[in-house]
Amino acid sequence: MTAKMLSFDPTKCTGCKECEIACSKKHAGFNDPVFSRIHVISEGNGSGFYLPTTCQHCEDPPCLSICPNKAIYRDNDLNRVMIRTNLCIGCRMCVSACPFGAMGFNPDSGLAFKCDLCDGDPACVRACEPKALDYVEGHRLHQPRMLDSANKHYRILRKMIM
Repeated sequence: MTAKMLSFDPTKCTGCKECEIACSKKHAGFNDPVFSRIHVISEGNGSGFYLPTTCQHCEDPPCLSICPNKAIYRDNDLNRVMIRTNLCIGCRMCVSACPFGAMGFNPDSGLAFKCDLCDGDPACVRACEPKALDYVEGHRLHQPRMLDSANKHYRILRKMIM
């Protein structure tokens, strides 16, 4: 079995932000998108394009390499990047280093926070009614696109034969 990953399909996302609500309730105990580990971004021009964004649990995470106190580490069991809050000094270097804007900072606690994949059962995935989010094994991540491509190729070949 390979490690699981969050998968996003922006063509299914409606911008309802239920994933943000579920995440903030799970981690902060109340509904405040500021404390959500996932954020739905849009073009803002009314196009209807929405993109859920969160930590990508990078292979070589900039947040991990820049942390001066070694508070950020890779959990190989769930293939995720985590924060040891007892070591976090609140310097926000990780927030600046993340190319995805996925690190958050809680001014009340003085600690950085990020997606922890809800220990293998992401609340955002469970809350996503249109199924724009999924938690899949890494090798299955591109399977739907590959199948779609194969079907298109098959239809073209079939027209050529007939």
